[in-house]
Amino acid sequence: MELTVDEQAELRALVNSPDVAATVATRARIVLWRAGNRPKREIAELAGVSRPTVDLWLSRYAADGLGGLLDRPRGAGREQVPGSVRARILAASRTSPPAETGLSHWSSREMAAWITRAEGVSVSHHYVAKLWRENGIRPHRHGTFKLSRDPEFADKVADIVGLYLSPPGGAVVLSVDEKTQIQALDRTQPLLPMTFDASEQRTHDYRRHGVTNLFAALNVATGEVYGECLPVRDGANFLAFLKKAVKPHAGKNIHVVLDNLSTHTTPEVMTWLEANPNVRFHHTPKGSSWINQIEIWFGIITRQAIRRGTFSSVKVLIGQIRDYIDHWNANAKPFTWTASADEILAKVRVVQASVKKLVDNNAK
Repeated sequence: MELTVDEQAELRALVNSPDVAATVATRARIVLWRAGNRPKREIAELAGVSRPTVDLWLSRYAADGLGGLLDRPRGAGREQVPGSVRARILAASRTSPPAETGLSHWSSREMAAWITRAEGVSVSHHYVAKLWRENGIRPHRHGTFKLSRDPEFADKVADIVGLYLSPPGGAVVLSVDEKTQIQALDRTQPLLPMTFDASEQRTHDYRRHGVTNLFAALNVATGEVYGECLPVRDGANFLAFLKKAVKPHAGKNIHVVLDNLSTHTTPEVMTWLEANPNVRFHHTPKGSSWINQIEIWFGIITRQAIRRGTFSSVKVLIGQIRDYIDHWNANAKPFTWTASADEILAKVRVVQASVKKLVDNNAK
């Protein structure tokens, strides 16, 4: 390879420039060494690269000069999608798939395929996914809702939310409920614990070893939980649990938030309430257990201790639940309730209007 004086000067400038990447400087040295009649094998050893790499940079310099020694852009070019197609994707992504597709929800691949058929313009699922990220669209996500039919819904919401946001001075607010039929599931083969380079693994099949019922009371002010596992969920067990839950707060006014289950209003329970006027029940609206804070805690213990647990007996399951409650109470913190009654009722009215509109449209 022969170089002119100017070419050699340009290459040496690349080698000596502090602003040039080391990799580019090495490529310039490869060309200079070859121009000095060094064997390619020796050049490869000096540069710390392979023989084919030497050939690559020599051929690129021969074809494109100094520009050939620079890194070329990587990755595919940006898709050129017409604005009308982009708008169609965004609009369709915010609605359910057409009935004729048989789809329950969109995926990026299904959206790309549908747009290709409907618009005659080919787009990749990567483009659809990128468009969703940029616009905060998540068609795979879904939620649940249920409108309460309780005629006293508004009054009960205002009552309970008032206890959360502004509890009576010196009073105790307990959120009480039962998590029923917790199964002691045991895997058919031993659990493979998490190691440094592998996640925990378990068999998909299991054996059932019975169930238990968790009665729990959450102190809304402190976040502490008192819980007890009992084999049967009935009025007698509930009353026995309630007596233990309120005992530490003797001499104080106690407000108990709970649902409308029949076991909470048995004659024995009502007689006990009459004999203990410092304890007052606040029932959640029918079909609205979400307003009871203990339900939040039930979700947490399910995710953190029960769902992935392996229990060889009900006794082992109960032991883990007790251990988890002790662990929780060691660093208990109350939940922060921020929604006011007015905000909740306003959202409910919006959903009611949407449901009514949907029902009216379906009736036409």
